[in-house]
Amino acid sequence: MCATAGGALAGGFALREQSSYYQGMSFAGYGTTGPSISSMFWNPAALSGAGAGFTSEAHNTLIVPESKITGTFTPGLLPVPPSTTPSGDIGSDAYIPASYIAYRLNERAVFGVSVNAPFGLSTKANFNWAGQFYSRTSKVSSLNVTPTLSYQINDMLAIGLGLQIQQLKVRLTSAIPNVPGFPSQILEGNDVGFGVTAGLTFRPMDGTEIGLGYRSGISQKLDGNVITPAGTTGIGADLITPDMVTFSVKQRVSDGFRVFGTVEWTNWSRLKAPRVYAQANGATVTNLQFNYDDGWFFALGGEYDVNEDLTLRAGAAYEISPVDDAIRSTRLPDNDRIWLSAGASYNWSDNLAFDLGYTHILTAKSTPINISGTHQDYNPAIGTFNGSADSSVNIVSASMRYNWGGALPRPQKDPVRGY
Repeated sequence: MCATAGGALAGGFALREQSSYYQGMSFAGYGTTGPSISSMFWNPAALSGAGAGFTSEAHNTLIVPESKITGTFTPGLLPVPPSTTPSGDIGSDAYIPASYIAYRLNERAVFGVSVNAPFGLSTKANFNWAGQFYSRTSKVSSLNVTPTLSYQINDMLAIGLGLQIQQLKVRLTSAIPNVPGFPSQILEGNDVGFGVTAGLTFRPMDGTEIGLGYRSGISQKLDGNVITPAGTTGIGADLITPDMVTFSVKQRVSDGFRVFGTVEWTNWSRLKAPRVYAQANGATVTNLQFNYDDGWFFALGGEYDVNEDLTLRAGAAYEISPVDDAIRSTRLPDNDRIWLSAGASYNWSDNLAFDLGYTHILTAKSTPINISGTHQDYNPAIGTFNGSADSSVNIVSASMRYNWGGALPRPQKDPVRGY
């Protein structure tokens, strides 16, 4: 289930695509209870909305990015040629699966397990493009398994807690400027780390629900190698994935219409610049230059029950990227972006339902890349790269939800109070 995506889809190299249901609203309201238990990814307390008996969900997302970098490479001290060769499309189409199961232990307690790929990145430029000395390929993949328990304290308040078990793999390549033919240097590593999730849902009045969720960062002690034509060096690197806080609201406007909102903060600034060191003697090999800002995400959406079986939804979001002009690299030409989404759910029977979501993501402004002067990647021996990136993403997501012990919760009814 390790997954990658061309370009980051939740700021940095995180993947927001964990639910077909919420994909159709640009992930507005994803920390509240609903027909889909996929909300447990962001808020484990939302698992309290699961139906009776055993529930399973399979979410499947196809991400089709397009990202092209054009610019000029000017050599520095080393005798390498100048170039204006474009990158081509560095984005890679990706399939992102997510699975959820839940079992209602009693009227108040629900146990669940989620299997997700919360981080992913896959970019691959033309081999001898202008920025090859700063990047050729980048790949981050992850697998996260989170057993979760939610408990309904009373009609108003539910709480939840989960344990994250996460594998993270990283592989980065770039051209070596002082070797004939410019072969690739490969840096790779992987690790398994642990973290937590926690959250609550609160219903202050009929038709109103507030959700607050937390996903902790995970300390990953990467163990791997740097591979060059000269040989292989065992390396290590310590990094912490960002923690995330989400605040979501669901408001029933009428029996068939609901509005949703989400504000999300992601602590990308904690990554800083992890040191890559030789395992043999602890000497510094390089630094992974992140130095990101924190990320923010704002979403607003709504859904309407056409009848008791069909629900339509739509939403929009604005995302503030953790990558700004001062640190933007050729590996991840990230920028602020706008999300536009639409989706639908169909209840095939009391036990079986299907969700479909579509999103188009576009950058909110031009995306310059200027590796020179004080830029953290700039190496005066290699030279400068000045250019820009043009990116967009299309996402299609579909899921199947099935309850083995009774009827699935319907969207127009509160799963606890029944209104």
